Amino acid sequence: MAKKNIKGKSRGKPERRSGGSGLFHFITLPPVRRLILVAIILAVIFWQWSTLTLWATEAGEKTLQQFGWGLFLIVIAIATLVVVLWQRKLSSLIHHWYRWLGGVALIFAIWGILAFCPGTGALSQVTLGGDFGLKIIGYPDVGGGLRILGLVIIGIILIAPRAGFHLIINSISWLGRQVKRQPAPIPAPQPKPAFPPVRLTPGPLEPEPKRETVTPPPTPPQLQPELRQVAQEVWKKYGESSSLVIVDGWRLPPIDILDRTPEIEFGQADNLQRARLIEEALASYGVEAKVVQVNAGPTVTQFGVEPGWDRKMKEIKEKDRDGNVKVRLEEISKTRVKVDRITSLANDLALALAAPTIRIEAPVPGKSIVGVEVPNIVSSLVSLRGVIETSVFQKIEAKSKLSLALGKGAGGEAIAADLSRMPHLLIAGATGSGKTVCLNSIICCLLLHNTPNDVKLIMVDPKRVELTPFNSIPHLATPVIVDTNKALSTLRWLNQEMDKRYQKLATAGVRNIEGYNRNKSGEERLPYLILVIDELADLMMTGFDEVEHILCRLAQLARATGIHLIVATQRPSVDLVTGLIKANFPTRISFAVTSQVDSRTILDIGGAEKLLGKGDMLYMPTEAAKPKRLQGCFVSDAETERLVYFWGNQHREEAASLKIEEFAPTKKGGFPEDPLLEAARQLAQEHKHISTSYLQRRLHIGYPRAARIMEQLEEENAKGEEG
Repeated sequence: MAKKNIKGKSRGKPERRSGGSGLFHFITLPPVRRLILVAIILAVIFWQWSTLTLWATEAGEKTLQQFGWGLFLIVIAIATLVVVLWQRKLSSLIHHWYRWLGGVALIFAIWGILAFCPGTGALSQVTLGGDFGLKIIGYPDVGGGLRILGLVIIGIILIAPRAGFHLIINSISWLGRQVKRQPAPIPAPQPKPAFPPVRLTPGPLEPEPKRETVTPPPTPPQLQPELRQVAQEVWKKYGESSSLVIVDGWRLPPIDILDRTPEIEFGQADNLQRARLIEEALASYGVEAKVVQVNAGPTVTQFGVEPGWDRKMKEIKEKDRDGNVKVRLEEISKTRVKVDRITSLANDLALALAAPTIRIEAPVPGKSIVGVEVPNIVSSLVSLRGVIETSVFQKIEAKSKLSLALGKGAGGEAIAADLSRMPHLLIAGATGSGKTVCLNSIICCLLLHNTPNDVKLIMVDPKRVELTPFNSIPHLATPVIVDTNKALSTLRWLNQEMDKRYQKLATAGVRNIEGYNRNKSGEERLPYLILVIDELADLMMTGFDEVEHILCRLAQLARATGIHLIVATQRPSVDLVTGLIKANFPTRISFAVTSQVDSRTILDIGGAEKLLGKGDMLYMPTEAAKPKRLQGCFVSDAETERLVYFWGNQHREEAASLKIEEFAPTKKGGFPEDPLLEAARQLAQEHKHISTSYLQRRLHIGYPRAARIMEQLEEENAKGEEG
């Protein structure tokens, strides 16, 4: 209490000061000190006025000659810096240092422009920019103008990087267009050059008797009239180039034979808005989540959603000092949101985003996020050339001749594969989903990098219109097969060819075709044999048991001999794509299908029924646990025709061809001879009457096989009685 009273007394009655201390306090006041300082400065200036005037005149003339009108630029820059420091915006000066540096570059550019102008008065001996301006430009000529232009470009780029970059690119492109618009000089008329011989099918060419030029071959009647000179134009543009790679006498087609398709750039604003809608839609259903990644692809955009926490809170009531009760929430525990809660909201997310369908990949392999794949408003076309030119494909192509460009993933990354590692490919999808385009891109990819000595193709096309355009390429072991009976004969021959190749490998003492071809060149090498079937259902309807047996045997054993299968079907049902076929075709591609049952039949997992069609597919490689979504490569008819004409023009009479018909078996039965048939004949000779169940017990085989052997024995007995 005593202290408070003393403090109160000191506040109520101020202490008295002496006269000296009061005067000193008055002098130390800030306004008085400033007035005294100004008075002293004025007194010194008045005292030394003549000296200061003489010094200022000499120094001013020297400074003016040194800097010219650039002094005003220096004053403006210093004033700007003082204002920034006065307003305490030093942080903006530090964070946006590049913009201030760009401003300095523009000031130097203006200073250099002043150096081009002649000076007057005190600057009569120099320019308006002074000596410093002349040092900036070097000399007032074209070189000085280029220096100023460079400073302006650097300043614009530093102040507005994105806008400046686009402005420069647009300016350069505009100049290029102006140069191209200038009329080219009209050349003198030249005689029409002779085209080199162009042949779609092997055969002699007969030159006209009155001319020394060689006439092009007749065009097949099924081609349109405007395509009649395609062979000439293609060979003239691509085939006569001296930069082509020649392997074993064959010219490999250049990459320029394929079209380059511009890619569509998607705006970040739309993706950020859709990410916000996803977070709000999940939060409205009580699911805490956050979009942490946005991967824009050609057809869909994948939003990486990181699950949040399920928090358990507890209410705690407390009283404050005034006695009021306050409720406080305290977190007791938290657990991660289950992935199933996010996947179950697929339809609700599609409603919130106004999307036709949404596919959720939970989780994304190798990442701790859930992928929500939303279709783009505008789809981008994936060209075969765009994927081939990527480093991903080039790495695979450097190691293997059977490299395939498949497409681009949901994040825009290129996807390529090696057919020799697959080693067989099964493709399924509804009509119009993109199976045939996928087959064409695979075939074109093989034709770009392989000669007929490296790869031989056997194509089966029951539709008669999809693969027949490839009929004139020298890579075909036999013309495109459109008859199912001939297709069965070809499968039997391929089965025998596999056994013969194994005998060759055993004789050479090597394990696979790579070891056999290591020290061989030209036609001495064993070519890869690739069987392409466009529609498996037709073959299955013709001879189910035999086709399934041969396909499974080839899929199991043919990898080491260089025989690979690419099979496509539009009906992925269980009776067609059996478990035995699926087990031997580990690499599969599924395009859009009609139901989830078909998706599970081909991929063993749902999701293919939610694809968008037109090349949108799920790719299941051998080593992956989940399929990957891709947008397949598109190859136009014009690209295919150019590639076919390029190879058709190189037809050679001595080109090796495989005689498939000679290896076709002469047996007319519905299936090949069973290895146990000889043992069954011995049992039939020992016993007068045998039955299917008897063969099943004695030969330890299943009922279907025993029934087939029994039918063969009955056919032999019937032929013996007729004879």
